[in-house]
Amino acid sequence: MDNAFTDVPSTTLAELLGREQVMDIGIRPLWDSPRVAGPAYTVRCQPGDNLMLHAAIYRAEPGSVIVVESGDMDYALAGGNVCAVAQRRGVAAFVVDGLIRDLGEVREAGFPVFSRGVIPIPGTKKKVGAHGEPARVGGVLVHPGDIVVADEEGIVVTPAARQKEILAAAQAKLAKEAEQSLDAWEENHRARIEKALSEGGFAG
Repeated sequence: MDNAFTDVPSTTLAELLGREQVMDIGIRPLWDSPRVAGPAYTVRCQPGDNLMLHAAIYRAEPGSVIVVESGDMDYALAGGNVCAVAQRRGVAAFVVDGLIRDLGEVREAGFPVFSRGVIPIPGTKKKVGAHGEPARVGGVLVHPGDIVVADEEGIVVTPAARQKEILAAAQAKLAKEAEQSLDAWEENHRARIEKALSEGGFAG
């Protein structure tokens, strides 16, 4: 089921789930990566330290999206080798509320990373944080196993308990949209807009 979410744009999920499940706009793709989707492997790092992310690449199941809470904008959480090992071990992507480095290597390897940016300074590897506990990333509280979908439009988190419901609703919505011509969409759209203007007292 996780793979089926790869065919669902973040825009569709955002409409179904609402603002509270959409990460803030500061966490962006660092290169033109394809859409990724997978269950969250949650990580909490202490400020200035990346030990728990580095440990996570050896613990996350293949297909997982490693989601990291750090709140640190002074040090890199990961670099080229860590991303390369994660990729080799089948991790789908990193979604990092923080920074990475070695972007050129990451881009060349084709490993999807969504973060707040890059910085050349590495963090320490001394402070124990947490794996498998809720992590607040981009303003969204992410639980282990929640489905993370990340693309160029943004990052949306589907609660694990709702994944069947949301996937079915998303697929139905996409199928309906695919059947509708632009002319029909425009006609319905204009009717809705004019109705809303009229109800609001706009006479222009």
